[in-house]
Amino acid sequence: MKRENPGIGELTPPSRFEIDYLAPEGDVAQFVTTFYHFRCDDSLIRDIQPAAIGHLSLFPRGKGRMSLPDGEYDWSHEVNLLTPLACALHIEVEGPFHAIGAALTPLGWAALTGLHAQEHANRLYNAADWLPPQIAERGKELCRGYRDGELTAEEMVEDIAALILAHAKLPRSPHLELIAEVGRWLSQSLLPDIEDLYAASSFSRRQTQRLVQQYYGVSPVALRRKYRALRAAAAFSKPQLAPEEAAMIEDTFYDQPHMIHEIREFVGRTPARLADSDAPYLRELIDAKNLRELG
Repeated sequence: MKRENPGIGELTPPSRFEIDYLAPEGDVAQFVTTFYHFRCDDSLIRDIQPAAIGHLSLFPRGKGRMSLPDGEYDWSHEVNLLTPLACALHIEVEGPFHAIGAALTPLGWAALTGLHAQEHANRLYNAADWLPPQIAERGKELCRGYRDGELTAEEMVEDIAALILAHAKLPRSPHLELIAEVGRWLSQSLLPDIEDLYAASSFSRRQTQRLVQQYYGVSPVALRRKYRALRAAAAFSKPQLAPEEAAMIEDTFYDQPHMIHEIREFVGRTPARLADSDAPYLRELIDAKNLRELG
């Protein structure tokens, strides 16, 4: 359901949030960067979701909406599929709001959904409309168990991991190799050479572009911009950033206004706002350990 976007007010203070992150273990680690348990018991919660690959997220408490780039918005469901985001988007939820979910790797998105990341970008879907019915059915059972006090978040995460493993279907080998190659390419530097990716790919230049759009949601050029902004934001969110490190980061952008614009577009805040205490959820999502697709 969509309505005209009325805008967003002040973001919810961090003191109102409780967030636990659970590292994926075993085979599911190739599909998930991190599991999380988010809680806020305010009557209205506002925050920003940074550009990301995708999430499978259960909302046992709370009903909300995510603003879309065109000014409209998508409503949430009990079992949600957040598609890859090409920019930071606002979220607003009627609380109390509790969410348990998995932030997916690019491989996880492809293996679990089989959806074209660019064609489905920037949406908050009802998982039942796009994923195997067993996922939505079990997700609803988990939400009921959580509300009734019969299940902990940790137990839910175990079930979510099992669901992902049970329904993940790996792309064919050449595509797997390209996804791994893109990760290696992105990890070379904050601004890797586009030609290095094409040289390393076993596909033609045009095929490589199309496959990157299919699995990552954007072109190689835009993907490089996105991860440069995310990694720069992760560095600027550190309480103490050495001046020489800050200078190295700034040198990868055309100038400082350009850097500020890019970080705001992909992360939702300016560099000056990243190091303060008002965004624990955002800081954790852009932390280097949660960008494991970069190798």
